[in-house]
Amino acid sequence: MTIHIAVLASGVGSNLSAIVKSIASGRLEGRVKLVLSNKPDAPVLDIAREHGIPVWARDHREYESREAFDADMLEAIRANDVDTIALAGYMRMLSPMFIRAYEGRILNIHPAILPSFPGVSGYVDAVEYGVRISGCTVYFVDEQMDHGPVIIQAAVPVGPNDTPENAIARIHALEYRIYPQALQWLARNRLSVEGRRVRLRAAKFPNAEIASCQTGALGPWMICPPLEEGF
Repeated sequence: MTIHIAVLASGVGSNLSAIVKSIASGRLEGRVKLVLSNKPDAPVLDIAREHGIPVWARDHREYESREAFDADMLEAIRANDVDTIALAGYMRMLSPMFIRAYEGRILNIHPAILPSFPGVSGYVDAVEYGVRISGCTVYFVDEQMDHGPVIIQAAVPVGPNDTPENAIARIHALEYRIYPQALQWLARNRLSVEGRRVRLRAAKFPNAEIASCQTGALGPWMICPPLEEGF
């Protein structure tokens, strides 16, 4: 099944680029129908335009409430035949009204291993705390910040001399792999949520669950559940 994706972003758009590349290569059965931002000058909008993707951008500060802003976003999203929402550096909480409209179809990626270090500066907080392992998490969005059921996580080592800048470079490299993979699992209807647990069904054996991890042959990283070939 080809999923129709709306990407919400507030920044540079590197995860949008990763999603678009995965679609172009045939790894992700999807189409980005719309890119939305709460920052009309966000660089992510230029990336969208370069790929011929329609954009919707409004300054949220011009709205009287979060709900009013989200209602306008929903109107644009519904007008573009979207069935899946991907948050990619979107720096605002979604209203309950928005989440209910696409419940179970909103994914986000966070640059830390949740539930540790939620919030807008997760990777900086982790490195400054002195962790030895950090990483990233793709999860289903619920009404609490960085709280929803976890789909996939990736971990990388953090050394005592690491800075947030070089740690995030390693984390980003894994974000660009696990986010398109999570979206592809959703496209293939292989994800199910039971309470806080997300179950991934094996492609060839629909009743079997994948519960293993993989490690990097050429570098120190771990991803759980394992990526499919090509990701």
